Amino acid sequence: MKTKKPAAKTKSAKGAARALKTGPAKSKARPDPAGQQPDSRGQHVFEGLGVSPGIAIGISHMRDSGDIQVVERQIGKDEISAELDRLREAVTKSLRQVAKLKAKAASFHGTAAEELGYLLDAHMHMLKSRSLLGGITQRIEGRCCNAEAAVMAEIGVISKNFAEMDDAYLRMRGQEVREVGLRIVRNLANASFSGFDHLEPGSIVIAEEITPADTALMDPRIVGGFACAIGGAEGHTAIMARSLGLPAVLGVGGLIGGVDSADKVIVDGSNGIVVVNPSAACLADYERRRKAMERETKALSRLRNVAPITRDGIRVTLQANLELPREIGQAVAAGAEGIGLLRTEFLFMNRDDLPSEDEQTAALIEIVEAMPGRPVTVRTLDIGGEKLATSFGPHFAEAPNPALGLRAIRLSLKEPKLLETQFAAMLRAGAKGQLRILLPMISTVAEVKEARAILASVATRLKRRGVKIANPLPPLGVMIEIPGAALAADALANVADFFAIGSNDLTMYTLAIDRGEESVAHLYNPLHPGVLRLIQFAIQAALRARIPISICGEIAGDLRFTALNLGLGVRELSMSTNALPRVKSRILNLDMQAATQRAHMIMDQFDAGRISALLDDFNEAS
Repeated sequence: MKTKKPAAKTKSAKGAARALKTGPAKSKARPDPAGQQPDSRGQHVFEGLGVSPGIAIGISHMRDSGDIQVVERQIGKDEISAELDRLREAVTKSLRQVAKLKAKAASFHGTAAEELGYLLDAHMHMLKSRSLLGGITQRIEGRCCNAEAAVMAEIGVISKNFAEMDDAYLRMRGQEVREVGLRIVRNLANASFSGFDHLEPGSIVIAEEITPADTALMDPRIVGGFACAIGGAEGHTAIMARSLGLPAVLGVGGLIGGVDSADKVIVDGSNGIVVVNPSAACLADYERRRKAMERETKALSRLRNVAPITRDGIRVTLQANLELPREIGQAVAAGAEGIGLLRTEFLFMNRDDLPSEDEQTAALIEIVEAMPGRPVTVRTLDIGGEKLATSFGPHFAEAPNPALGLRAIRLSLKEPKLLETQFAAMLRAGAKGQLRILLPMISTVAEVKEARAILASVATRLKRRGVKIANPLPPLGVMIEIPGAALAADALANVADFFAIGSNDLTMYTLAIDRGEESVAHLYNPLHPGVLRLIQFAIQAALRARIPISICGEIAGDLRFTALNLGLGVRELSMSTNALPRVKSRILNLDMQAATQRAHMIMDQFDAGRISALLDDFNEAS
């Protein structure tokens, strides 16, 4: 395989790489501030989910949850009209408040503005929703009850329905409904909203729960970070915290009651630790860590325009995974050389109808034009019919096991009109730049051939209409995420233009492990020899067929796996934007020949523990 001659590294690039060389593979070990002996102030350590990296040190500010106790009150039939007027006034006031928040969001920078704008648009939509307001109105009229009780009852039912869904994104929508409902209730009760402008700079906010709207009121120049008893890594509050650069820890057991106002608090958002009244030694240790993180961030930023080339001259391509269009700015800022995986599910969410061809085309063109001269790999819809019931109607019943049911390419081929619309949008967007099409959950050659035939048919139809499309047609690739696809990789390589290994699902399906199932999540292991052999088989099949192959699962952005991925023959990695600079730094300090030798050694092993040890030893040594 030919390699490019290494480009000369700039002085700043060398310095950045050298500065980061001392911390190659991120250790699984967590800091142990609990090991410090508490002093007279009484040090206490709490653990939760580190959802936004960084270290904040400051004085605690206890935030009231803001929940209002609602008591159902019976009203007479002659009072219903007045109660409905109260509801309308509260909704109108809520709309004004959300509009003000949206105006405030416009003053934010980068993804924080986009994230909050997207969320507040959803809140505005709910506040105007005939379904939500109609349900509340029916409860007031049917039960002859006060508006507050009707709102709480209605959002309780809706939130419960969302909470029972398998999809994490849809479960999160239930929390948004609850937040909108509580806003209406607070306005019905004329309860005031308080911000954070009165706090001392660097304050640490402690609360049972912080909503995304609360987070929008946080000024990073005033709020240093926050910790909550409730919350998860994928919620909008966590996303907002990351966008604003605020260290945050959520889901902290025992936090409420364990912190008092004006306590000294450390929030370690990287490791999910909250330290209350830290000892002098612990405080000094975290001050050192914070300064080291600042130095690392500066060093990484200097690598943005540096090509990811190993020490022995092997060029690697680093691309970004995108969930939503608003993330494109982050990807460009991080130096992504393209979009290795664009998930199109965002086009189908938050709506009761299917997106039109023109809507999809406009969204894809925006992304393609934002990456001039760089490839954008667009994956067709990867979601099950049971999660799109409102869009598809009653034809799709809920599946007993969605992971093994009608989803992804199976759904697209069963409903070809759905796939035809997606293909048409992709072909039109492909006329504006480099676009590739990726098919998810492929298991047979027949599926690829059928999809390719549909793509050709759509292209012919668009040409007859005089519509400008990609010429030649975009490459059609296959996700390798099912064991059967990996084992049939040689055959698939004859009908696919490229491969993309989805390591997350491949590991899940190979080991029959659901990472969301707490009782078995510890068994999920990408270093299981069976998983590695499937990955190796797919890579070798692609190399023999001379088609590109990438990894776009979590192991692509995990420093621990970088040497192994490259050593197995992969030269293209796609990952979350935040992981790009650190993976690039690792590559700049990596010797490909040594990585290849270690990968071969690892593939001779049969024990996952031995494999893990060999990989970690190599990372520590290099």
